[in-house]
Amino acid sequence: MPASLIILCFLAVMLFEFINGFHDTANAVATVIYTNSLKPIIAVIWSGIMNFLGVLLGGVGVAMGIVKLLPLNDLLAQSLYVNIAMVLAICLSAIIWNLGTWYYGIPCSSSHTLIGAILGAGLGFATMYVSEGVNWSKAKEIGGSLLLSPAFGFSMAILMMFVLKRIFKTKKLFKSPVDGNPPPPGTRALLITTCTLVSFFHGSNDGQKGVGLVMVILMAFLPAHYALNENYDVQHVIRALDQMDGVMTKLAPTNLLEKEMIKNSAIIQDLRIDILKKIKTGDTSVKFEIRKRILSLSKSISKFMDDPDIISSGEDQKVLSEGLSALVPYTDFAPRWAIYMIAICLGLGTMIGWKRIVVTIGEKIGKSHLTYAEGATAELVAAATIGLSTSFHLPVSTTHVLSSGIAGGMVASGGVKNLQKGTIINIALAWLLTLPASIALAFVFFLLFNWLI
Repeated sequence: MPASLIILCFLAVMLFEFINGFHDTANAVATVIYTNSLKPIIAVIWSGIMNFLGVLLGGVGVAMGIVKLLPLNDLLAQSLYVNIAMVLAICLSAIIWNLGTWYYGIPCSSSHTLIGAILGAGLGFATMYVSEGVNWSKAKEIGGSLLLSPAFGFSMAILMMFVLKRIFKTKKLFKSPVDGNPPPPGTRALLITTCTLVSFFHGSNDGQKGVGLVMVILMAFLPAHYALNENYDVQHVIRALDQMDGVMTKLAPTNLLEKEMIKNSAIIQDLRIDILKKIKTGDTSVKFEIRKRILSLSKSISKFMDDPDIISSGEDQKVLSEGLSALVPYTDFAPRWAIYMIAICLGLGTMIGWKRIVVTIGEKIGKSHLTYAEGATAELVAAATIGLSTSFHLPVSTTHVLSSGIAGGMVASGGVKNLQKGTIINIALAWLLTLPASIALAFVFFLLFNWLI
């Protein structure tokens, strides 16, 4: 019975990522389709390939942000069935909301949906068990990223349109495409490039959300195998711990944070013993405890590392910074098979179901047809925003950034009157309702599954 439920959890994550592909693919291909830069079938296949590569090459920083939202320590103290209920509640809630908004052709954020589902399931867990339920500090950090991105996309698109008008005097760039005719070669190359960048960065950010869910399953169900990265050279970890311990021991006697530094030194010494014991005996039962203490140590040291009143020596700060960086690959990782699995699901999903939301983005946000400049501007802003967010390990909404960018470009072209009021209201309502709806769905589903399973 547990094995079949675990398989069901994996299938649910794969389905979520597949739906994420065809729900969000319009963000990348709408501009090249509506400017006749690429035929629709070529555009979606190319976008699917770039999404696939984005997942493979995007790292795991955003994925670990998803993992750290959930109370893994408390989840592991419960039965396997509670963990299954958590994963299924998150995935089913996100799938239902994404399918509903896609069916009605409303650009809606898969990121908001997933984060809302995680919050809802976490609150359900906190209701039934003694737990905080959600890592609220991480939730605030991610929430800020998601909320600010639409405003950033809108304002930057307006600014970029004004810059383009000042630099480029050719009127063709600011005109709508002629029926069936491709744009001039230079403009076409620009639009295909921006489509490629948005697709790649979408994969690097949104694909990691699926990878994060897979890691939640693996660490919750098989912590002895997936709590730590066994392919990482443990000697790097030992050396990093020794160097940080040297700084802690040296500074503690005369420091304002003497007690905390002594405590960190004790944690480092215990960690070193347990890691060496695990290597010698092959004991995997302590892996999650080692992971938990490394994360606690990193959080403690990060709080005061850059404070010159606590650590005045630049050399000591450098040692601590390099030590923390050396610990990250030991705890923040994902197996290659999991990354490939999510990359395939996202890439294939990108190639189907794109038309509903493409029509909304291309025809219904503005009253006039999308121009070459508006399309390129929106996608440049989206690609830059998503790329920066991924580098800072923050999930961001491709849908919100690109839709806001298109709206901003159209406002820059013809003022607010250039927007279609009905479509903007529908999108805004979907944006406002996504978090509370996905929270409520996941909360109810967690309670239901926890009772049924």
